[in-house]
Amino acid sequence: MKLNVVKNDLLGYPKYIIYQNPEMFSFSIDSMLLADFVDIKKDTKKIIDLGTGNGVIPMYLTLSTNANIIGVDIQEDVLNLAKLSVEENGLSNQITLLNRDIKGLSCEYKNIDVVISNPPYFKYKETSIVNKTDYKTIARHEVLITLEEIIMEAYKLLKPRGCFYLIHKPDRLTDVLYYLRKHNLEPKKIRFVYPKLNSKPNHVLVEARKQANLGNLTVLKPLYIYKNGKWTEEVLKIYNKGR
Repeated sequence: MKLNVVKNDLLGYPKYIIYQNPEMFSFSIDSMLLADFVDIKKDTKKIIDLGTGNGVIPMYLTLSTNANIIGVDIQEDVLNLAKLSVEENGLSNQITLLNRDIKGLSCEYKNIDVVISNPPYFKYKETSIVNKTDYKTIARHEVLITLEEIIMEAYKLLKPRGCFYLIHKPDRLTDVLYYLRKHNLEPKKIRFVYPKLNSKPNHVLVEARKQANLGNLTVLKPLYIYKNGKWTEEVLKIYNKGR
């Protein structure tokens, strides 16, 4: 790994810092929106983040829970940065990081309360326009794993009635909902994310529950990122969680 590593505050929250390498990728707001969207109960004991990258979602979740959190990523160099951040912030007793393929993870782990994924957004084919580095291509395109494969693994990992959370692009929402129901993960909540008022949504957050009754899908109020060129109050609260 090229040691072009930078050390940043975690989205303005001074308690934690995070190591990143811009040549790989830096975490973006979608990971934080997803982490904040997760509804953690008092009895939540086990959480798995599929495709954890540099570990920003597990780190953020520690502000809300004492549950054991596992972050999984196939890219060793990226996961090494996550390990630096977890160790620096004294979170090694709560967060476990695994360098391995998501596929087959359920052979080792079962009865998980919450599974999370900020997956690759784009389908991949030979004509796809991809990023200059393999790190970013793997993170953004379905090169090593598809959306359906992630959903299948989430189902196998979860306990009955356990929850799966993901963020995706609105133009893939039909795929998301189709694969969730196909694999017995019933969509229960969705929330659209808009860059600003009077714009089209650019992300959608989804909560699904394993082996739940069909129907009763709730569409939550929209989440807006910017107002008058500045972050909205809701986004600021996410960034400054715990203050």
